[in-house]
Amino acid sequence: MNLSFFDQFSSPSFLGIPLVLIAMTFPALLLPSLDNRWITNRLSTLQLWFINLVTKQLMMPLDKKGHKWALILTSLMIFLLLINLLGLLPYTFTPTTQLSMNLALAFPLWLATLLTGLRNQPSISLGHLLPEGTPTPLIPALILIETTSLLIRPLALGVRLTANLTAGHLLIQLISTATAALFPTMPAVSLLTLLILLLLTILEVAVAMIQAYVFVLLLSLYLQENI
Repeated sequence: MNLSFFDQFSSPSFLGIPLVLIAMTFPALLLPSLDNRWITNRLSTLQLWFINLVTKQLMMPLDKKGHKWALILTSLMIFLLLINLLGLLPYTFTPTTQLSMNLALAFPLWLATLLTGLRNQPSISLGHLLPEGTPTPLIPALILIETTSLLIRPLALGVRLTANLTAGHLLIQLISTATAALFPTMPAVSLLTLLILLLLTILEVAVAMIQAYVFVLLLSLYLQENI
């Protein structure tokens, strides 16, 4: 059966049951569980070091009022990172290539930051819609532009994550297909495309990590504007 390049992004199912929830919850099983011992193994120590590093980087732009968001943002960062990296393995499915899932993560968190600003400092939050010193004839147009840019933030978050991961997976599949097709006739060219494939895979690993960080960092910056 011939498959198109976009079939890898279709949601998998078994006996009519979607397997997206399994793909989303399986990364959590890979994290070592913490215990109350003073001396832990190296994996737990490395995990704690990484969590502290991520939390420090995400909370650096925020003041103490925003530190209550540390658990949510850090958990989201690790969740996206594990899903993006595990999706690079063969015969796996990457849930973050689905725009619906990314919007389901981006919209509630963005709305929470917006409502936090409207509750704690409504005048300052509404003041972002109109820059200071704006000429009177431009006020309606600027309010409309700033409101539009505010409302498309969750869409930009979801589309950015989806587009970067989808493009990387498509490039890997295209180059791997070309490598397999060229090997019987032009082995030298096939080895060159194999080298390009290895370099692209390394780049895609970096993209998977960076996109997870950028997604959560932008949410923290949105939160910074509203606290």
